[in-house]
Amino acid sequence: MKTCAEISRRDLLRRSALGAAALSVTAPLVRPRPVSAQGKRGGILRVRGYDPPHFDPHLTLNFKMSTTVSFVYNKLVRFRPGPGVAPGVFNLEPDLAERWEQPDDTTYVFFLRKGVRWHNAAPVNGRELVAEDVKFTLDRFLGEKANPHRYLLDTVDRVEVVDRYTVRVRLKEPLVWLVHMLASPWAAWIVARECVEKYGDLKKPEAAIGTGPFALVRYEPNVKTVFRRNPDYFRAPLPWVDGVEWLALDDDAAGLASYLTKQIDAGPFHWWAVRQSDVEPVKKNHPQLQYQDFLSTVNTLIYMRTDKPPFNDVRVRRAISHAVDRQAIIDAVLVKGEPTPAVTRGLPEWSLRIDQLGPGSQYYRHDPKEARRLLAEAGFPHGLKTQLSTTSGLGPDLVDAVQLVQRQLKESGIETEMKVQEFGAYASTTLVGKFEGMAMAPLGIAWEPHTPLYGLYMPEQPRNAGHVSDPKMLGMLKEQMRTKDVEARRKIIHAIQRHAAEQQYYVYLYNTGITGSWQPYVKNYMPSPIFDYGNRAAALWLER
Repeated sequence: MKTCAEISRRDLLRRSALGAAALSVTAPLVRPRPVSAQGKRGGILRVRGYDPPHFDPHLTLNFKMSTTVSFVYNKLVRFRPGPGVAPGVFNLEPDLAERWEQPDDTTYVFFLRKGVRWHNAAPVNGRELVAEDVKFTLDRFLGEKANPHRYLLDTVDRVEVVDRYTVRVRLKEPLVWLVHMLASPWAAWIVARECVEKYGDLKKPEAAIGTGPFALVRYEPNVKTVFRRNPDYFRAPLPWVDGVEWLALDDDAAGLASYLTKQIDAGPFHWWAVRQSDVEPVKKNHPQLQYQDFLSTVNTLIYMRTDKPPFNDVRVRRAISHAVDRQAIIDAVLVKGEPTPAVTRGLPEWSLRIDQLGPGSQYYRHDPKEARRLLAEAGFPHGLKTQLSTTSGLGPDLVDAVQLVQRQLKESGIETEMKVQEFGAYASTTLVGKFEGMAMAPLGIAWEPHTPLYGLYMPEQPRNAGHVSDPKMLGMLKEQMRTKDVEARRKIIHAIQRHAAEQQYYVYLYNTGITGSWQPYVKNYMPSPIFDYGNRAAALWLER
């Protein structure tokens, strides 16, 4: 029987060699760590947050919801937070599960911590978390037809309660990534039956009652969400801070001013960062602030209706890729970044460089002349016209990048009408494939390679925004899901990236460079490109 605590000597040697440069891991490191007692209790953490569309993790595809509920809920397993973990490193460790075992290829057994209690609020009233709660959550996750994240666990056949503290998950087919899926901060949060039964769903803020480090005490739409420290948190003495004010700071200039005057405790941009265009003057004038550069693990790309003309023609898709000058976008808008294949360059252990993509690498070359030739060959000698959708909800840099791409496309004979959507409207339509023409935005955030590949290329999935249907791609996706040997799996994922580069179902553009920043009095903190802000906030303390 293989247990969660087993790590081969080969894995250990590989990780040691990669050191701080490694940005993902292939096997879990899961022994519980003792919580440090060196922190300082007290204070309110004030940080840039988001206004969520609602609070139900099973009923929307929206990072603003996922990040907000991360303060309230736990998962069976999690990606380890803290200053000892470099940005982009995703080590698995127990959360609500104390440990787990895999007796065979299609069975996982999770042993829960004893004495974990729900927040002391009606209707749960601080009762103990038990195996029935896990089964209820996973059954609801799989049973909600409106759940856009169902694909993460669609290989699960059934969930069984073995005893009060033991849950067995049986799969329809092998999935070597199952534990990673259960650590996903998209939607794998464990929720309470009583809250669903009382409210009908979990959309209301008062329904957001979990076992997490903080309890939600006030929600002011479009202003802030206020959390207080959970005194009964099972990772005592965490959290160190008494509470968190999660502020909806959508005005970049106002956010930066708030940060530089210590009204907020970490960077005002996404990932608690400073916008790249502001980094140089901020560093020059505020050298006392803490800074950490890292690479986003979400690809920004162009996606299109590949199920309809003209985008069902590979020549048109390749023409679009040739039309775009990726490095020019990075230089003009992002300052820092890197062109990317189908697996984000933020996961270099799995991602190929552009020059490693084989024949498909040629389509990353900016070549307007070749783009026009391909369009003419596809039946568009005078070019084509279409729509290009995006969202204003991810900051002005994205809109600037889309406008630059629009000009580049026009130089190659592709005229686009730009449609800018508010983020909520974008998330409920374009992001889930309900659009016409083309769209450009970040898509397919990754903490391992399976999630973005399976989500974007599996037919009839809400995440398959490009409506891609490719039997060869599907076969390779299924093969890597059941391949235990890490090196063999890596070769398959490399082959997937090469096939994606040739077909250009999604025109992958770049990963953005990020500069995380925080006040010098914020201790025991390290930024990370993951939605689990709650665990990061629980681990830090303030020394004002």
